[in-house]
Amino acid sequence: MVGAERFDDGGGGVQGSVVPRLLGREQATSRLLALDERGELTTAHVRLVASSVGVSLRTVWRWLDAARQGRVGRLERDRFRITPELHARLAAWCGNAAAVHRELVAEAAAARAKGHQAQAVPSLATLHRAIRLDLNAGQRAALAGGERARRRHDVHLRRPRQWRNACWEADHKHVPVEVLLDGELVFPWVTWFIDCATGAVPGAAITPHQPSRDAILAALRIALSRDEEPTGPYGPLGGLPSLLRIDRGADFLSRTVTEALGHFAVPVQDLPPYRPDLKGTVENLNRCAEQMLFVSLPRYTHAPSTALRPSARSGFVDDTDPLPFTEFVRLLLQWVSWWNTEHISQALDGRTPLEAWRTDPTPVQDVDPGLLYRYTLADDGRMRTLTTSGVRWNSRYYVGEWMHGGADLGTKVHIRYIPHHDHEIEVFDAASGKHLGPAHLADAATVEQRRAHRRRKEAEKRRLARALAAASRHTRAKYAAVTEARHPEQLGALTAAEAADEAARTRLGDAAQWALPDLIPPAAPPDHWRTPASLSPPQDTPTPAAVPDGAGPLDTPDETEGDENR
Repeated sequence: MVGAERFDDGGGGVQGSVVPRLLGREQATSRLLALDERGELTTAHVRLVASSVGVSLRTVWRWLDAARQGRVGRLERDRFRITPELHARLAAWCGNAAAVHRELVAEAAAARAKGHQAQAVPSLATLHRAIRLDLNAGQRAALAGGERARRRHDVHLRRPRQWRNACWEADHKHVPVEVLLDGELVFPWVTWFIDCATGAVPGAAITPHQPSRDAILAALRIALSRDEEPTGPYGPLGGLPSLLRIDRGADFLSRTVTEALGHFAVPVQDLPPYRPDLKGTVENLNRCAEQMLFVSLPRYTHAPSTALRPSARSGFVDDTDPLPFTEFVRLLLQWVSWWNTEHISQALDGRTPLEAWRTDPTPVQDVDPGLLYRYTLADDGRMRTLTTSGVRWNSRYYVGEWMHGGADLGTKVHIRYIPHHDHEIEVFDAASGKHLGPAHLADAATVEQRRAHRRRKEAEKRRLARALAAASRHTRAKYAAVTEARHPEQLGALTAAEAADEAARTRLGDAAQWALPDLIPPAAPPDHWRTPASLSPPQDTPTPAAVPDGAGPLDTPDETEGDENR
């Protein structure tokens, strides 16, 4: 066995860098061998190669002699190598090379004791050298730390930068901060979405426990909607993304979330588990939130301590007053607003995420608020009937104030709800899909809800009373009281003059409806037309001339002309 790896470069000693010499040997030797075969090789050529590669002239001549014998590259001598079986032993001993060496020595001694030929065992130094040469840094780290340690030596690719809303990423973040809720210390979780192109956070939801579908739907509803008010925590960020990348969490891949995004034709790319490098944008957001915000809050559990044992913090008593849950939510939303509007990123050329969002000319597709509210709720897929007791779901009845006179009994409805929030549901018409209204538990109504029900009932009762009173006035005649035996006079009756005036106003009103005030009057007829006397323009009557003696009335020119016309 050879204790160390040696390289035969054909020359004595090591001159200059070994790597350039080895890389230039094959190329130079091939060129010199071609010149030698054509009979053009001279000492000047060999000297030029020696000076360029950094070796002596004799070394180059030895390279050429080895090439004439068929060996162009370096001569590698045999050495001890790490075989797959030896690699498995190292993994079993968590990278302890000394323990593996002891096993090899013991096995060789046992074989010799039985009279068998034992395999030669290398020295411990040779074993260490072979581990360094045959296993890379990641493989050596994995022997002791496993896959998590090996991944620290991986090199990750970068996706090309796209446009806003081209792709979103979503994730849950466990906040290592103890907050106070109802007298108990809890660790909150935040669920948020981030735009990969601009790094903007369009929506987030915080829960005091591990989140589920309700937190995802709440954050998604906020992320898809847009608030143009600059005072809001998210501003104009939002709209429909073209793609959503998530990990394979059971909550993200639930039917509710898939259907909510499917109604808007948003494909979901589920990534392999335990591959945070494939959604690096949201993972970077998680890291920045912990380094920029969570470390500054009281009761931060990942802070350095003087304890020697890693688990000693479980017995560590932190007397710092914890933040109330509402205060923690306020600080986190304030930090999200700062991240969107004030945080400057080098990846965005010194711009904030909001500035990068606004300068992007890509159109943003908004979502109808009604559809957004409807499809971001869970639906059990069953059809139910509206009865006098309300809507039955999960063996309990739900009622709403809009049901009093506002819906027909027997109507088929669908219900939608926020997961894990069974105190209230939303009712939709099964035929048209129209949102009818919310409904709450009939046996758990609050005082205000009961008052609303009573007000709605009284309003319906008063509306009916007014309608009946108006109908009574139009259908029943009223008469004046009498003090003697005669026919009573009808009240509200019209006199003859009032009836005539009313008929005239009606007639004039009907004629006025047919009037055309913008009609152009017709032109006057030509003079040679024979028209009625009412349409003839008025003419001055000429004074009749003196009739000569002996002339009859038929001898006048006008009468004669008239006879000719007739």
